[in-house]
Amino acid sequence: MFGYYLQLGLRSLRRNPVLTGLMVIAIGFGVAASMITYSVFRAVSGNPIPDKSEVLFTPQIDSWGPQQNIHGEPPYALNYVDAMALWRAHRAKRQTLLYSVWLSAQPDQGHGLPQGADGYAVTADFFPMFEVPFLYGSGWSANADDGHATQVVISEEFNQRMFGGANSVGREVVLGGHAYRVVGVTRHWNPKPRFFAASGSTSGFRDPTDFYIPFARAVDLQLDTAGNNSCRGNPGFNGYAGWLQSNCVWVTPWVELDNAADVAAYRRFLESYAAEQQRAGRFAWAPNVRLRDVMQWLDYRQMVPPESRVALVVALGFFIICLVNTVGLLLAKFMRRAGEIGVRRALGAPRKQIYAQYLIEAASVGGAGGVLGLVLTALGISGVGILFRPQIARLAHLDLSLVGLCLVLAVLATLVAAFYPAWRAAQVQPAWQLKSH
Repeated sequence: MFGYYLQLGLRSLRRNPVLTGLMVIAIGFGVAASMITYSVFRAVSGNPIPDKSEVLFTPQIDSWGPQQNIHGEPPYALNYVDAMALWRAHRAKRQTLLYSVWLSAQPDQGHGLPQGADGYAVTADFFPMFEVPFLYGSGWSANADDGHATQVVISEEFNQRMFGGANSVGREVVLGGHAYRVVGVTRHWNPKPRFFAASGSTSGFRDPTDFYIPFARAVDLQLDTAGNNSCRGNPGFNGYAGWLQSNCVWVTPWVELDNAADVAAYRRFLESYAAEQQRAGRFAWAPNVRLRDVMQWLDYRQMVPPESRVALVVALGFFIICLVNTVGLLLAKFMRRAGEIGVRRALGAPRKQIYAQYLIEAASVGGAGGVLGLVLTALGISGVGILFRPQIARLAHLDLSLVGLCLVLAVLATLVAAFYPAWRAAQVQPAWQLKSH
C-alpha cells in the first residue's frame, strides 16, 4: 500500500503545482536557514579533545583580590610567580605551562626572506597531554626543559614553508635571531576551538600554530607574550625581571588528573597554596581558586561566539514560521478533497488508511523541500562570511552528516506539520459528503 499511496500523493501534488511549490519552498528555505546556522554553531561549539576533555584541567588562583578580580572570579591566567610554584610542586600526573609568542623565522640555510611565525612556549608534557600527532620525530624530553634546550617542534604547515615538506628533524630553524634544532614535526593539528590558550571568542579559531619552543628557553631569552597580558593596580615594575615578579597574568597552566580523587586532591593543593600566600602576606584575602576541565573552561571563556547562538535561534524561529504556513497549506489541500475522502470512507476505508495516504503525501513534499534546502544550504555556506567573522565562517562546511540531517529534518518536520491536517481529513463524515455531492 505504501507504493500505491505514494503514487496517489504524487498525482495529487501534480494537480496543484502552485500549492505544492509554495509548500516545497517554505520547507526548503526553513531547512536551509537552520542548517546554515547549525553548521557554524556545530563547528564552534564542539568538544576539541573528546578523548581527554574530562581529565584536563586549568588551575586559576586569585592573585588580584576582591577589589581587582573579575566579578569574584580569579584571573583567567597566572602570573609567573604562581605558575612556577605550581610547576615546581608537580602535584599532577602531567602538567604544562604555556604562553603565546610571535617571532620572525628563517630556515637554516638562510635563503629567502624572514617571515612572521605564531608559536607557543610550552613544556615537554604539552605534547602527550594534548595528544599532539607527529609526522616526524617527537616532542622534547623533560631533561630539555631542565636544561633550557634550544629545541623546537614545528607544524606540518610550517615545515612545508621552511623545508619544502621534507623530514627536517635534526635541522635548524632561526626564530627571533636564535637557532633551534628541530626535534619533531607535528601532523596537521589545530583543535577548534583552541582550548589550551583560549583568551576570547576569536582567539580559539586561528590558523594552525607554527612552532613550539621550551618555556624555560623563552623566559631565558626574555620573550614577551604575544597573547593577553593583564595587570592590576600599579605594578610599578622595571624591565623583564620586574615583570616576572609582578601581578601581571599571562601564563596558562594545564594539568592532567585521571580521576575524581586526583581532582579533589589538586583542588586542596591550590587552596593550601593560596592560604600559604595569605599567611606570607602576599595575598590579603581568603583563598579563591578554580579548577575547570576543558568544556567548563570553554564555557567560562565564552568561546562559542554569541552571534552564532543568536543566528541559530532566529533561524529556528523562521523554520517554525515556515512549518506553520505549511500546516495551513496542507490543511487547505487536504480539505479540498473531502468528497474523495467521504467516498473512500463509505467504501470501507478505515481512518488509519486516510492517515497513511496523506502523511505519505506530506512526506513527499518534505523530501522535495529537503532537496531544495540542501541546494540552498550549499549556496548559503559559501556566503556565510557575510554574517560571521572570517575565522568562524571558514569552519562551516557541508559534509555527509549535514546532508543526512537536512533531508531527515525536512521530512520529519513536514510529517509533524501534516499531522493536524491529516487528522482533520480522517474525521470527514462520509454521510455528509455523499449527501452534499
